[in-house]
Amino acid sequence: MSDQQAATAALKRTPLFDRHRALGARLVEFGGWEMPVQYSGIIAEHRAVRQRAGLFDVSHMGQFRVEGGGALDFLQSLVPNDVAKLSENQALYTQICLPNGGTLDDLLIYRRGDARYMVVVNAGTMGKDWDWFAEHAAGRADLTLANISDETGLIALQGPLAQSILQPLTPAALDAISYYHCAPGAVAGITCLISRTGYTGEDGFELYCPADHVAALWDAVLDAGTPHGLLPAGLGARDTLRLEAGYCLYGHELTEEITPLEAGLGWTIKLNKGADFIGRQALADEKRDGPRRKLVGILPRDRGIPRVGHTIYLADQPASPGARIGEVTSGTFCPTLERPAALAFVPPAHAQPGTPVAVDVRGKLIPAEVAPLPFYKRPR
Repeated sequence: MSDQQAATAALKRTPLFDRHRALGARLVEFGGWEMPVQYSGIIAEHRAVRQRAGLFDVSHMGQFRVEGGGALDFLQSLVPNDVAKLSENQALYTQICLPNGGTLDDLLIYRRGDARYMVVVNAGTMGKDWDWFAEHAAGRADLTLANISDETGLIALQGPLAQSILQPLTPAALDAISYYHCAPGAVAGITCLISRTGYTGEDGFELYCPADHVAALWDAVLDAGTPHGLLPAGLGARDTLRLEAGYCLYGHELTEEITPLEAGLGWTIKLNKGADFIGRQALADEKRDGPRRKLVGILPRDRGIPRVGHTIYLADQPASPGARIGEVTSGTFCPTLERPAALAFVPPAHAQPGTPVAVDVRGKLIPAEVAPLPFYKRPR
């Protein structure tokens, strides 16, 4: 066995791996998993989600169950957003912060009932997230933690036709599920948690179910959606869609060295929620003094696609000392915009939309400008 074959064999696979292979997906490593990057093509899949619908395998994501009388206080101590404001079957976007304000991960918290929560974390950070939760729960008799990732399957149906495709498969009233809310219900006869959430900038649903039933769920949704133009979609389209929507990707716009305030997520920081949390003092100081850098959009004015790590310079003096002002964190060709776009961090003094900059794309300086986020917002 070659080194490459050994590395591939060591990758984790979701219960839908055989479905991806049968559909001709191109498979790549992602966060320790062997996942589909594309099926019919990134642009076709992207446009299907924007115009009709796409179906994603996100079973690699992690899920933790947090329950007990101390569950709320425990979660409040770990995240900067206010978990106490959640109603039953409501979801909350937040982060886990380090004492210095840096981001250990970004995540969703669902309130599933009285003193019952489900936490959804990124695949590549699941291990360190679980260690963090377990460390801070040690010695507490007022809560129980369970890592239910292996027993949970998750698919995402996204796009303007998502509800019309899903509704015939479930007796649940999808109209009654508001954005960032969920409801238990059967889909194609399979017990699910139906969540009106997603990562594409479109309307849609994420369907949680037992892992051993997710293949049947995938088949049912794919069969129901195909006549409507639904396409299975991979990580490539997921990335172009989220970039257009201005969503942060952990490891790019959020890291242990990047705070939520720097990433434009100040709306998730509730310094006065009535509970102390890890990183609160650092974030309070940063809010008082102002962040040292800000996440912005970058739109090139010339041909060339900014990519991760490309340097950003002041447009009028790229060769002068101190002209390097930032670095691209994500960049690609955006099918909806029909042009390249990027996300980057720059000093606040250079973060005003319309500010001219230059991006070093493989040794060539491409003129560009700072642009407001998001690049794309779905029509209401």
